[in-house]
This record gives sequence, C-alpha cells and structure tokens, in this order.
Amino acid sequence: MDIAYFTKTLEGLPLDRAAKITAGLGFDCADLLIRDGHAVSPERPEEIVKAAKLFAAAGVRTPMATIDSTRPDDSTSRLLGSCGEAGIGLIRLGFWRYDPSRRWRAQLDEARRDLDGFERLAERFGVRLAVQLHGGTLHSSGALAAQLLAGRDPAWAGAYPDPANQIIREGSEDWRLTLDILEPWFCCMGVKNCGWFPGACGSHGQRAWHSDWYGLDEGMVPWNEIVPHLVTTGFAGVLSVHSQYRLPRDQALDKVRADLAHLRRLVAAAKE
Repeated sequence: MDIAYFTKTLEGLPLDRAAKITAGLGFDCADLLIRDGHAVSPERPEEIVKAAKLFAAAGVRTPMATIDSTRPDDSTSRLLGSCGEAGIGLIRLGFWRYDPSRRWRAQLDEARRDLDGFERLAERFGVRLAVQLHGGTLHSSGALAAQLLAGRDPAWAGAYPDPANQIIREGSEDWRLTLDILEPWFCCMGVKNCGWFPGACGSHGQRAWHSDWYGLDEGMVPWNEIVPHLVTTGFAGVLSVHSQYRLPRDQALDKVRADLAHLRRLVAAAKE
C-alpha cells in the first residue's frame, strides 16, 4: 500500500514548500490536489510535471492526483495527459452531484456517458481514473458507485471508498459490504475519521445532531478493523490521508503526524 498525504491542507503554499512539508510530516507519497488556489492550478497543467519533480527532490513520490473534472473535454484531456507525463498513475475525478429535482435514472445515464469519455481518455494516457464515495453525489455509497462503474474495465476505472464520508453523509454501509461491492475497481481509500455529537433541542423538542472530524484513533470509523483487512487481502492501492480539521494549519499538521503514526502502527501490527 502507498500511504499518501492529500495536499488540500497546503492550500496557497508554493510547490517547493508544500513538498518539504509533506516530507517533513513523514510521508513518502503525495496525493496532489490540482485546484484553483492550490499549488497546482488546472489552468496550468504544465505545472503538474514540475510539481512531481519538486516532490521527488524532497523524497516524496506522487502516485496519485485529485482533480475536479466531470467532463471529458479538452481541458481535462490536457490535465490527464500532464499527469501521465509526470508518472502519476491514479487520478480522482470530480463529483457527479445528485439533483433531487430530477429523476435519478436520467442523471445516472448522463454520468455514465461522461465516464465513457473518461475511460477512453484513461486508456489514451495510460492512467486510471477513480470515483470517490462522497455525500451529495450519485456515488455516495458502494451500491450507488457500482451503478456508475458497472461494465467498466478496472484497468482504467477505479473506485475510491471513503468510510468517514459514508458515516457522516448519506452513503453509510457496512464497510465490508462497500469493499465487496466495489472489489473489481477498488484502488484507493480515503483515510480520516469522524463522529456525531448531540446538540440542543429545537422548539418542537427534536434534538439536533452535528458531525465533526476526529483523530484517526478517536472517531467512529473502525480503522483497527479495516487496516488489518486491507493487509490480509493484499490491497496494493493508495491510502490517501486527509486532514479535514477545522484548525490553524500548524495544529492540523500536528494532528496529521499523529494520524500517520497511528496508521503505520495498525499496518505494522497487522503484518506481525
């Protein structure tokens, strides 16, 4: 397994600084976020190769990148081509949002047509494209994501389960069921933790509940069960470690160090 740091927390930093921080946290891999305001903008795809070289100079590989594209158009083609040139073999796509004012089947058909085009681009550039399980989308659960991925070649189309997203959004499933459903395409997993806590009762007596992000060893996702399963089954994809903490960057990075240490302890224990 590659344990990669998702660079979202490093928003606004120059590439060389982002690379040094990632290495300093103890990661030897990065999941490079390509988004406006981040180290690499989708408007400058040529920066992707530069980013991979700078991260490599800091001792950090970039097996994965994250983009926001949901249309296989010319601009996306340039992004994927640059990722392929940089040696980035796995790219997470954007989100196909669910619109409750429209029929699900029509939206599914549109998303599948988009993915048809993406699959052709993936084959052209020699990369694999992943669909992440995320709230508010047509792919919030394993069962829904499988509808998008059905019939697709796992060499080019991948699934990206995210157990914490599923717990605090609408895609909740037994994690074993999620991995079983998505097994042919499973290539990446989002690593973070979360939980719910009670709020005050409203005017009609109904208690409000709120969610937040917790340390990897503190939340509701049973990583102490999931990680041994991944090790036992020989999972050889990417674990993308997220930092969703609503804290100043230095504090968030301290928590990431603790998360990485805990994750590595779980991996080591599972291998004993």
